[in-house]
Amino acid sequence: MAQGYRARRGRWPTAQDETVSTESLTHRGGTGRPLVLVHGLMGRGTTWSRQVPWLTRFGAVHTYDAPWHRGRDVEDSEPVSTERFVADLGQAVATLGEPAVLVGHSMGGLHSWCLAAQRPDLVSALVVEDMAPDFVGRTTGPWEPWVHALPVEYSTAEQVYAEFGPVAGRYFLEAFDRTATGWSLHGRPARWIEIAGQWGLRDYWQQWQSVRAPVLLIEAGDSVAPPGQMRKMAELAGERARYVHVPGAGHLVHDDAPDRYREAVETFLAALPDRT
Repeated sequence: MAQGYRARRGRWPTAQDETVSTESLTHRGGTGRPLVLVHGLMGRGTTWSRQVPWLTRFGAVHTYDAPWHRGRDVEDSEPVSTERFVADLGQAVATLGEPAVLVGHSMGGLHSWCLAAQRPDLVSALVVEDMAPDFVGRTTGPWEPWVHALPVEYSTAEQVYAEFGPVAGRYFLEAFDRTATGWSLHGRPARWIEIAGQWGLRDYWQQWQSVRAPVLLIEAGDSVAPPGQMRKMAELAGERARYVHVPGAGHLVHDDAPDRYREAVETFLAALPDRT
């Protein structure tokens, strides 16, 4: 999955340092209806910095850090599983005291709709960005050598941009742990590979068909999702779903085509019914 991040190489201005938290849920601003931003594999809540300002117009924005993405030295003894991710996300959302709009990218989209299926009382609406229910039979083999070869620490921002490209490079600078001498990975590659590997062993169509919340589906033109699956998701959801295809965008649609992403999400959020 994360191979979709490796694209569009070039230079970008050095990202501003951010204060990161090892807490799973962080309030970023705004009031009212809760919105929870759920990152993808190898991501982190701090990577939503460009979306938070305009999202606060629609409610109280929170970012979420998933297990195995909370810092290289943050241990998690639980076995890797979708159920573990969904339970952790559910516990975080439950602390808000009311149903939340979950805005999920990739892995975060999967875990968001699985939570909506399992705990509809916690989820009022969904945004799913570039994720599909069925990767059965696909392996992480072609991706593993690259992930294992990633250095534990980068001493300059330029090294990060050289590795990941301008769009994903900025994203990873915001995700990585800031150190006294540079930026270090905020998790362990072996765990990230294990997470992605599980998606090749099962599908999540049943969970998707159990979702009853309104949903916005955003698919990248250069998608990592198997062809046709996100359109099928929209068809199965019927009137509850809106499907948007973004030609030319890579897997990080929200950063690669930010204006198109913002237009789609703002339109969707503005149309949600008022809370009762």
